[in-house]
Amino acid sequence: MKKVLTIAGSDCSGGAGIQADLKTIGAFGCYGMSVITAVTVQNTCGVKAVYPVEAEVVRQQFEAVCEDIFPDAVKIGMLCNEEIIEAVAQTIEAIRKMPVAQPKIVLDPVLVSTSGRALLQPQAKEALQTRLLPFVDLVTPNLDETKVLCDTGKMELPDREAAGRKLAEENACAVLIKGGHGREYGDSDAQDLLIPGADKPAVWFRAPFIENPYTHGTGCTLSSAIACGLAEGNTMEQSVQKAKEYLTGAIAAGLDLGAGNGPLDHFYKYERMEKNGN
Repeated sequence: MKKVLTIAGSDCSGGAGIQADLKTIGAFGCYGMSVITAVTVQNTCGVKAVYPVEAEVVRQQFEAVCEDIFPDAVKIGMLCNEEIIEAVAQTIEAIRKMPVAQPKIVLDPVLVSTSGRALLQPQAKEALQTRLLPFVDLVTPNLDETKVLCDTGKMELPDREAAGRKLAEENACAVLIKGGHGREYGDSDAQDLLIPGADKPAVWFRAPFIENPYTHGTGCTLSSAIACGLAEGNTMEQSVQKAKEYLTGAIAAGLDLGAGNGPLDHFYKYERMEKNGN
């Protein structure tokens, strides 16, 4: 069984963060482990408060996992501040020196919640880019996050490949620009752009927008699903394709819970199997 570690914040309503990550990892048949970076007070209507975990506690969690059950892949989500970013970066640096197969690392740069609340301190952006991005295999910003990371005010469809290549070249990693919020930029369908590497051709993933409100935790779910694919030994493109297919199904089967942006159904495939008598 492949082991996947998620480093992220906790969502008490169960739709996003660590909870969404672990559900996704389980749905992919992998063994999930977690490092909690923050306790968030939130529900489907929005984030009410964020309580970051002490950076040293984050470091100790990360080290404890790696000492005993070494991960095949690591998904990194909400990091809150510079101190936590540094703790995670230093631990990865130590891991890089170990004579073992290195885990694939997927970074979901959680800057703002779906409801619009800032989840990373503004001054921590530089630390994220200089201390963490150089270690990752894939970064998965949405359109707004890409604008922040690239310091650009433009993110229309023709602007995205140049932005993705800029990130890929600067950080020697693959880049997946998520188009789930594309309607705000005039897109007629959901268009995700994968730059597998600075010198590799772009790959577009296109699908119709799903007309329902079950979108709480989509970014967390997608990045965790990609991490599972990479842990299993799939290529970057294969991992993104499988993750996209899974996410589309989970949104379409979304759970009618809460008064806001409801949660996905992470186990929709198993429920379908039960209905079919398998």
